[in-house]
Amino acid sequence: MNQTTDKALNVRGATKTYGTQTGGVHALKDVDLTVRQGEFISIVGPSGCGKTTLLWSIAGLHKLTSGAIALGDEFITGPHPSIGMMFQEANLLPWRSIRKNIELPFEIRHRRPDAARIDSLLNRVGLGGFGDRMPRELSGGMQQRASIVRALASDPTVLLMDEPFGALDAFTRDEMNKLVEEIWLESRKTVILITHSIAEAVFLADKVYIMSARPGQISRVIDVPFPRPRSLDLMETREFFDLVNLIKHDIQHQPKVPNAARGAA
Repeated sequence: MNQTTDKALNVRGATKTYGTQTGGVHALKDVDLTVRQGEFISIVGPSGCGKTTLLWSIAGLHKLTSGAIALGDEFITGPHPSIGMMFQEANLLPWRSIRKNIELPFEIRHRRPDAARIDSLLNRVGLGGFGDRMPRELSGGMQQRASIVRALASDPTVLLMDEPFGALDAFTRDEMNKLVEEIWLESRKTVILITHSIAEAVFLADKVYIMSARPGQISRVIDVPFPRPRSLDLMETREFFDLVNLIKHDIQHQPKVPNAARGAA
């Protein structure tokens, strides 16, 4: 598997079929993509197209039926210390303080928490002084800020984001998008974002990958032309609206896959 940079993320021929009582469900079919080190990409597509299956496979949490995923020259066969992940919910344990939640991945790996880095990240996301609070004392947006800190505390090379802001109100979601861009500009992590919001995908990414209906494949890749840093005012421009509309039209007018073909192995 060739790599474009030392830590490029390469997905080659990623295929996933789930076995069920009523037959196989073909979630992914021959997905190929390369994410350069420090690149920010978004993946969008119709509901059920396999976006989350792809992301979880990259995280090493789902085993592919065939194909391979590699970070640099190292194949991903299970959870990897260089890959961090944010989930759809903050998933903070209610009986642990914010700091103890952030330290949990270190405990699982039997590593000493990087206290200085955690403090720096808490301050960066506006949670300085909240480390000893319990999750119930924080708003949804603050809990997702804590989730960002937890994902970045171990200083991963790659950050995977699985629709992390879908449950937030529009104002808070915009705040989080701007925060994520600022942190990315500072850290230059490799980021892969799964989202149902096309506007969010365009605002945050260097490239938007469009997936077909199940079995999911990459049907189109669109370069995002807007310079950084990006102001939220960008979303009100004609150019932004036109690009979002183009992607939306592409998703809505994909060929329909017959039900029998969708379930075939």
